[in-house]
Amino acid sequence: MFTRPRSHPPASREPRWTRLSPRRMPGCDPATHAWLVDRGSLTRSVIASCAGRFSVELVSQGHGSALASETALLAGGPAQATLVREVRLRCDREAWVFARTLIPLPSVRGPARALTRLGRRPLGEVLFSNPTTRRLCVEVARITPRHRLFARATGHLKRPPVAIWGRRTLFAYGGSRILVNELFLPVIAELHR
Repeated sequence: MFTRPRSHPPASREPRWTRLSPRRMPGCDPATHAWLVDRGSLTRSVIASCAGRFSVELVSQGHGSALASETALLAGGPAQATLVREVRLRCDREAWVFARTLIPLPSVRGPARALTRLGRRPLGEVLFSNPTTRRLCVEVARITPRHRLFARATGHLKRPPVAIWGRRTLFAYGGSRILVNELFLPVIAELHR
């Protein structure tokens, strides 16, 4: 008698984000943990750790859709049109961080309008130069191939890792809410800070 194989539950599209804690998450190596809990500008920290030439590679920028949990953080209401900017922070030719920034389109006015014209300038350079910028929430997650963000972050790698760690920060900037996802690529775990 032929029996159909049991179907597996569909792969989750989002990782499980949890509030940042000073304690190291299970399975997170000490070097990556140090990056996750860094309270300053990630751009500045990467530049300080890069012995070579730092650069920002613009992967994409345009109208996009936020994931369900991103929408909840950004607006607390129904999904809305969003500007999505994805970049890689590089030291020499190696990508250290994949960053995904989301700005609800109704917020793209006033000071936030400058964030739409960054090109290859790092976002942190603008955010942290404004003394009114505030962190509203910081969350971390272990991101695996079943998560949508994993493919976006590691698609350029010849040999993707088993998992990567990321953090996302909700900022208040110029009267707007901005969500920044920072996913730490394998090479960064090898650095001792």
